[in-house]
Amino acid sequence: MLTDTHAHLDFPEFRDNVPAILARAAEAGVTRILTIGTGIESSRRAVALAEKWPQVWAVAGVHPNHVPDEQPDFLPTLREIATGSPRIAAIGETGLDYFRLKQDDSASRAAQAAAFRAQLDLAAKLMLPVIIHERAAWDDTLAILREYTGRVRAVFHCFGKGPDHATEVLALGHLVSFTGIVTFKNAPDAQASAASVPLGSFMVETDCPFLAPVPHRGKRCEPAFVHHTAEHIAKLRGISLEELATATEATAEKFFRFSP
Repeated sequence: MLTDTHAHLDFPEFRDNVPAILARAAEAGVTRILTIGTGIESSRRAVALAEKWPQVWAVAGVHPNHVPDEQPDFLPTLREIATGSPRIAAIGETGLDYFRLKQDDSASRAAQAAAFRAQLDLAAKLMLPVIIHERAAWDDTLAILREYTGRVRAVFHCFGKGPDHATEVLALGHLVSFTGIVTFKNAPDAQASAASVPLGSFMVETDCPFLAPVPHRGKRCEPAFVHHTAEHIAKLRGISLEELATATEATAEKFFRFSP
């Protein structure tokens, strides 16, 4: 059994064929899927999916790139969503993303940081874990997370950095999660991390509809494909797929604390 710990089933690419997608996931041994909110409306759609399908869990949050699209006082609404359903597994995805920001765009960076802290505060109050999105903002992301040491549990999703960066995350008590990037030939850092971080410190995900693993690279990704990512990581580590699946399932259970 596998859990796809990061999917976007509410995205337009999936809305018309969720039943078929879930059926293919089940055939591939993917028995649980977390669908991740990227904004207020996306989070509402995630909850609706989780309440309709028992194998789906929702995560509610505002992605850093979507902070400008939300009302400045979005937090009360997000709290309402996060507390309004027993199918909420975490807060996120939230974090910092400077990739498309100009070097001197301090206002956008400050807005992202404020939204990040607000969601970390919410997660701490609700005792929920956090899904972290980080891109081109490593030092600032870790600096903010350090303010919450001992108060929140986080996972760095779509982790593509090398073992030294992974060690920084694990030293703070957080986890990493690997996507289909680990199957790409041009991803030695992600592969090195996936091969070396301890079992129990990482999970697997698709980030679908993005980042389809080999042999589906270039196609629309979907939860069933997390099987290929897990299989590749198992080969990198020299263990069986069954051993890897058992370990990542136990990690997901412990991190998200799924209720019956």
